[in-house]
Amino acid sequence: MRKITISKLFLYRHRYGIGYTLLFLTFLGLIFLIPILSPGGLSEVEMSSTVTSNNVSIDSVMHGNIVDLPYHLLQKLSIDFFGLNAYAIKLPSIIFGFFLGFLFILLLNRWFKNNVAIITSILAVLSAPFLYLTGSGTPLIMLVFWPTLLLWLGSKINGKALRKTFYAFIFAICMLLSLFTPYLIYFAIFIVAYALMHPHLRFMIKSLPKVPFIIFTLAILGYIGIVGFEMIKYPETMRAIFFMDNFSWEAYLENIKNGFLPFFSWGGNVGSIFLSPMIGLASLALAITGLISTTHGFFASRNSIASIFIVFTVIITGFRPDCAVLIILPFAILSAHGIRYILEKWYGLFPENPYARVFGLIPISIFLSIMIFSSLNHYVFGYRYNPIVAREFENDLALIYEKVEPDTTILIPAGTLNYDFYKILEEKGLYKVTSNTPSTNDKENIKHLATLGKWPAKLPYDLHRIITSPKSVNSDRIYLYE
Repeated sequence: MRKITISKLFLYRHRYGIGYTLLFLTFLGLIFLIPILSPGGLSEVEMSSTVTSNNVSIDSVMHGNIVDLPYHLLQKLSIDFFGLNAYAIKLPSIIFGFFLGFLFILLLNRWFKNNVAIITSILAVLSAPFLYLTGSGTPLIMLVFWPTLLLWLGSKINGKALRKTFYAFIFAICMLLSLFTPYLIYFAIFIVAYALMHPHLRFMIKSLPKVPFIIFTLAILGYIGIVGFEMIKYPETMRAIFFMDNFSWEAYLENIKNGFLPFFSWGGNVGSIFLSPMIGLASLALAITGLISTTHGFFASRNSIASIFIVFTVIITGFRPDCAVLIILPFAILSAHGIRYILEKWYGLFPENPYARVFGLIPISIFLSIMIFSSLNHYVFGYRYNPIVAREFENDLALIYEKVEPDTTILIPAGTLNYDFYKILEEKGLYKVTSNTPSTNDKENIKHLATLGKWPAKLPYDLHRIITSPKSVNSDRIYLYE
């Protein structure tokens, strides 16, 4: 009987290709299912982002509307093309989420072996924080997208890849675009300072051709010119990009507390739009293992970058609490270090025994499977059924499309976010949105009337129907009058 050689088996020889293919197909499927799996409805932050995107124009950009401009441009195009609906609002985040997941895989594959990279990639792109970012129609995902892209481009420049000048050029352009995202100006400063302090990176920069430096310098000078002009003419825009309103150390420290509490609160939800805990105990233990393992050879760039990145995340979270979501990037890197350490220690115990090495993968696989499925379960059911978080999302837009006739006039108080948001429906020619209480004389022009919630004033119409939602709080969403 011929002896079976494991290394010659098809599954063994192509294990990484099969693994990455399965990961890609799973992630692609989740991307398309995000509108279904994501929280049932829209949050106030998503509606505010939609209003901002809808108002983007050449004139508004010239008048200082440049905060998160790349994202809002894409969201405006999505709404113009698909109409005002939950999918169109979330589509920009889904697109950036797809590329962000791909960048996670590329970055981890640059720094770690294939077995470590593929396991960590699965944990990262199927985690609850990552899925939340991908399913949220807000520019918050850009806070993670730009640093991940820049780290990957930096790894290409630092490595042995060809066309370093090309990657340096793309790096400069992407850094320039990232500066439209609030507080990432500090990330640019962080990158420059880190590169100047790290001896290996200093040597790498000196060995690069001069063209990237010229391009990078011109890009930075151009941005400084734009920022200087905007700061003089529109100081409120610059405050949104650089600082927090009414800065004080008490508020700064309170923001750090409120930002990280949802990530590490395992005793229950803390009243945030983030579902607690965003990071499970198993993931935290894995990251801590990775952090400890990086103390040996800490000054290698890939070992120290995650630790310093955590410090950077804490600093910018003081300006705005939801910036704490950036923690998922260094956590992914530290988790990779943890998995690498565990595999190396286990393989080190049995360097010549293939059966023992394979047997050791069984408990590791079970452990990782539990982490993945518990994270997916936490995301899918937590955002829908946790009463503290679920009430942050409303499905009024879907109810209007489903239950309210197109020629209905919708009554919403002026000066509210709902009024600005649903006014877009009027721009699309679907409904008429007004804040003026109709009188008896308006009956000839207004045949069907609807109000979001109970209208405080008496209306000269007969209540026809009350449309409710499955939520337990304020379930009477729309009042229909004839």
